[in-house]
Formats: sequence, C-alpha cells, structure tokens
Amino acid sequence: MSIAEIVKSNAPDLFSIVEKPKFTLRPYQQEAVDAGVSFFNSNSKKNTILILPTGAGKSVVIAHILAPLSGKTIILQPSKEILEQNFAKYISSGYKASVYSASAGQKRVDRITFCTIGSIINKKHLFEGVEHIIIDECHLVNSKGGMYDEFLSAFPKAKVLGLTATPYRLTNDSFGAQLKFLNRTKPRIFSDILYYVQNNELFDNGYLSKLEYFSFNVVDRSMLQLNSTGTDYTEQSLRRYYKIIDMPSVIVKYSLRLLKKKPNLLIFCSLIEEAEAVTRRIPGAVILTGATKKEDRERILSQFKSGKIKCVVNVGVLTTGFDYPELECVLIARSTMSLALYYQIVGRAMRISPKKENAWIVDLGGNISFFGKIETMKIEQTSTGLFFISNNGRQLTNVPFQK
Repeated sequence: MSIAEIVKSNAPDLFSIVEKPKFTLRPYQQEAVDAGVSFFNSNSKKNTILILPTGAGKSVVIAHILAPLSGKTIILQPSKEILEQNFAKYISSGYKASVYSASAGQKRVDRITFCTIGSIINKKHLFEGVEHIIIDECHLVNSKGGMYDEFLSAFPKAKVLGLTATPYRLTNDSFGAQLKFLNRTKPRIFSDILYYVQNNELFDNGYLSKLEYFSFNVVDRSMLQLNSTGTDYTEQSLRRYYKIIDMPSVIVKYSLRLLKKKPNLLIFCSLIEEAEAVTRRIPGAVILTGATKKEDRERILSQFKSGKIKCVVNVGVLTTGFDYPELECVLIARSTMSLALYYQIVGRAMRISPKKENAWIVDLGGNISFFGKIETMKIEQTSTGLFFISNNGRQLTNVPFQK
C-alpha cells in the first residue's frame, strides 16, 4: 500500500459520529511508551535504546511515544516497507504526520516527519530545529561513520532514541571479531539501554506465536570455510559444499513435504543460483532477490499474503520489514554464524494471527543447535552492569566468535 493509499484509508468519515475505540496497549508496550516519553521530557543528553523483540509491536510503541510530544520530530527508517508500517500505525490513531522519502514517493516536512535516511542526508537544512529523533532498526547505525552518524552530528541538541530487536553490531578489535552490544562499542552512538522486555515474557503471555523447531543434520558446518573476519561462511565454500550434497534437491524434498502440511512456506537460501534451481522444481514457487524489481516484489508479496502464492524462495531480502502474521512455516536452507540474521529469519514467523496455532521453524543448516531457540534467548547484565545476550547459559555477544 502506497503512502497516498495509507492516508486515504485512514481519512476521517465526515458523516460518522461514532468515535474510534482507543487501542489498549499491552503492559510491556505501555512501559516502553512511558520510558520513551519520559526520556524525551528529561534533561538527559545521552542517546538511548528501547529493545523490543520482533513482533512486539514497535510501530505501536513509536506511535504512542510520538503522540504527546511537542516540537519538531523525525522518525528514521532503513526502508520504505518499515516506514509505511510505522506511518500507517501512527495516522491510523488519528494523528497527522508527513513523509520525506523518495522510495515512498512523498517529500514533505511537517512537525512529525517519517523519513528514510538516504533521502534526507543531503537535506539537513529542512530539519533545522529538530528536537526529537527516533531511529527504528537502530542496530544498523554505524558509529564509525556513515549517513546516520553524519546526520546526527548535525543536530547535537536533539534527543535520540533508537529501537531494535537485535541490539548488537559486528566489530573487529584486538580480540578478534565479535558481536557487541550497541552501548559497548567504541566509538558508540548509543550510551544507555532505556528499556527492554525478554523474549520469554512475550511467548509465555501469548503475544508471540508458539514455535515448533525441527532441525535436520543436512549441512556439516566443519566442511565450510570462514571468511577473513571469521564472522560467517564464504560464498565459495558454500557453493562447493552445496554442489557435493546437491543442496537444491535436499531443499526441494523438504519443501514439498512441508507444503503438504502447512498453507505457506518462506525459504531462506544462501545463493541465487541455488534459489533459482529450487524455485524451478517447486510448483507455483516464486523467487525474490535483491535484483527483483520493486513492482514485481510488491506484487509477489501481496499474492503471498493473499494465499495465491504458497511458496516464496528468497535470498537476503525478507529478513526485516516483512510483516505477515499468517506465515506458518520458515525453512532455513542455509548456515550462518550471524545471530542477527538467525533471529530475523525466525522472527518472520513469530507474529500471532487468529487462525494460526503455531509456526514451524525447519532448519537444514545447524543454526538451531548453534544459537538455540529464540524463546530462551535472554538479555543479561554482568556484575558491573554491562549488557550481553545469552542462551541456555552460553554467552552469544561480547565474546570472540567461535565456529
């Protein structure tokens, strides 16, 4: 849905005298909103972070943080899809805002403006006097340079609040490659963790879908080669090993079985040629890659959500910003050492839907045994108050990578 269609669909009915029912926030959402509003009304000069799991309702939280604010405010999103989700949630509550984003097809500045960073990096003069900056998916902010760092440096008096489900970034130092919590990097843009909610709290209270995990020993990770930073597997070793085990045939075998059990299937592949081979052999399957044209991508995703397309095979394009609560099955047909990638892949199936009893996470790449289940992943602190991620007693961030 375009920005114009979102605005039109939320336009007030001039003949209606019935007031819209107010949205009731979940307890953790209310706590996150209160924390965000208090931060913007405080004297704090530190950039801070709200941590909310995938499917927790970040767009709802953002909308309710924005509502009571006065003064010029901008909300930065990394993509058109995420911008449209956040914008739609905000104006559906009856509030006014504008959009400044070339990819979204609108360039207007208002007191509240939803933006993509690429569209405004050279338009800083339009946002003079901005008081509040909200950054969604703030783990994408590079503290060592880049567009976000450049933009924020131009507005040193603005208060900055980031939101993310994966509050860590890959770093390389004398200890080697490791994931570090965003407020533990040097240099760093975010200093404090304002609020967080644990994954298990959302699963236990029925706010996220019940997940069932199925792990098959298809890929022997010892046969794969790490890249020069030691952070993930090389494309060359994946291609060589997948040819040996005929990975496309393996993927097709499992996919056809799953499509007999579940109404839809989203497959994550490593390589484009592998995904193309898989797509050709699954009746009705459609492929999505970074090269897919914008209009084709929107059509494919619309038909996937409507049920016309049952299976989508993708390579690296549906890890964030893809909101499809009815999705019931994800096939991880790849191996990764990226915790963020694993989390985002599983996150595609974590949202709840009325007719959805559970979601299946089917893994062919040894990822579940390596990272563990999302439900048991925890945010913890050291005795000195430093944050890290753990799962079943194993520390996943702020430690050197181990194969």
